[in-house]
Formats: sequence, C-alpha cells, structure tokens
Amino acid sequence: MAIDRTPVLKRCRQLGIDPVVMGINKTSNREPKRRRRQESEYGIQLREKQKAKFIYGVLEKQFHGYYVRALKREGITGDNLMTLLECRLDNVVFRLGFARTRKEARQTVRHGHITVNGKRVDIPSYQVKAGDVIAVAEKARDLLPIKEALISSEHMAVPAWLEVDIEKLKGTVLQLPTRDQIDLDIDAQLIVELYSK
Repeated sequence: MAIDRTPVLKRCRQLGIDPVVMGINKTSNREPKRRRRQESEYGIQLREKQKAKFIYGVLEKQFHGYYVRALKREGITGDNLMTLLECRLDNVVFRLGFARTRKEARQTVRHGHITVNGKRVDIPSYQVKAGDVIAVAEKARDLLPIKEALISSEHMAVPAWLEVDIEKLKGTVLQLPTRDQIDLDIDAQLIVELYSK
C-alpha cells in the first residue's frame, strides 16, 4: 500500500492549506516562498486536486474512481465529488470528534473500533448514508486515543448534517451533506475541468 510520508506542515504550506483543516493545531514560523512566475490554468487545477487528495488522504486511482461515480450521479459533478469524499467513514469519524485527525480516524476504523448501525466496519472508504448510526465499539471506549480525541474535539463544531452524542459515543448522519455544508476551501469545479480535458 502506498503511503505519503511528506511532513504534514510542509505539505500544508505547499498547498496553501491551514493545518487546522487537517486536525493539527500547529503553526509554522517559515515564510512561504514567493512564486516568481504566474501559475498556469493547469497548475491551478492540479493544485486543487492535490489539495482534495491530501485533505481526505486518498490516492490517485481511488480519487479518479470518486470522480467517475460523481459524473454518473445527477446534479453538479463537483458537488457530487465533494459529497462522496465527505461521506467516507474515516472522514465522518473525524467530523464526529472520535479522532483528532483523518489519519487517526482511518486507523481507528481499520482496527475495527467503529460500528455502523451496530455492525463492525473496518473499511475507511465505506460510504455512509442518511440515517446511519456511527458508534465507537464497546471494547474500544476506554482506548486512550479516543479519549484524547474527545477532549481535543470539544472546541470543534460538528457539521449540521451530523448529530453526535458524546456520552454514548455515537453519532447519526441526519442527511448527506450539500456543498455549502462542507467547510473546505476546495474549488471542485477546477478538479472536474482537469479530469474532463
């Protein structure tokens, strides 16, 4: 399995992402390098794609698969793509506050610590649906990473399309997110234009 080992803060600087989006509350003292020449249209589109892939932790082959699925759905392809990415189980676990970062959420899911509608699911790319109940498994409730995540996520707002019960360590998907409910600075239309060339 391919793993991106680039330091997160360095990659955030390269792509112009605030590290808080990644769940990391650190800042860098380094000044970003000034670009000498104008970025091409292709360069801007590629940057948006790289930004989305980096934030959600998805590699090229899987990301292209999401684009193909978004293309087949009714509606605006860019909005469909963002909805598919946002409905990944690892992202939902992060959004509910059961993990500090999306990488940690992915590991929590892979280790079988998350249940969907009472059944254990260990596939991070599992697509949640409206009405799904995502919970921390009974055996995992006392794990230190989950406790630390709950403490650090107290100041984090849960999106309107999700509902969380911290006491019972479970959350409900009220509806699939719309584009305006996804608070990420990604222009999905540029990604669609890049793929449609």
